Amino acid sequence: MDVLVDLANGFALALTWENLAFALIGCLLGTLIGVLPGIGPVAGVALLIPLTMNLNPASAIIMLAAIFYGTTYGGTITSVLLNTPGEAASAITTLDGYEMTKQGRAGSALTIAAVGSFVGGTAATILLVIAAKPLGSLGLKIGPPEFFALVMVGLSLLVALSGKSMIRALISGVIGLLIAMIGVDPVAGAPRSPSAPTVCSTASAS
Repeated sequence: MDVLVDLANGFALALTWENLAFALIGCLLGTLIGVLPGIGPVAGVALLIPLTMNLNPASAIIMLAAIFYGTTYGGTITSVLLNTPGEAASAITTLDGYEMTKQGRAGSALTIAAVGSFVGGTAATILLVIAAKPLGSLGLKIGPPEFFALVMVGLSLLVALSGKSMIRALISGVIGLLIAMIGVDPVAGAPRSPSAPTVCSTASAS
């Protein structure tokens, strides 16, 4: 019940007129940046962070989130109208969206993309808030044996999906494991492998 109360308080804060205005401004600015090819949501948020310097924390976070979502939708606009995705996540939209544009249904394609993104994003956010606590508890129980099992499952899938070229799949898996041994573990702060070259570890850390 505490999660639902916190969720209700969050919606009450986000749905004030002031924060809705900042969300609208963020969506418009994000959409304008999103139509530029090569500038994704992360770069768009980074470019517009100075606009939130004088805002209170809640309004600033809401505006940055709106910029992120607006940038994502801006990439969809170019995917639908020009068959050129503005960012990687919008690439799949070109398959159906551009075909609808060639049929004269560009408006419908953009509307479907916007409504689908809104409904999916809202539902995913609510589910994430509800499931965050149990998933966090589960994540704390995952240790080295579980990580080793996940690696083995990944390698097994690599071999199973390789088809007839099993040797090449095994070679690529071994190369991937060797590359993964370079550098410093971001959680423990310890070198992943004592035998990794010092130059490679230093370069990966920087």
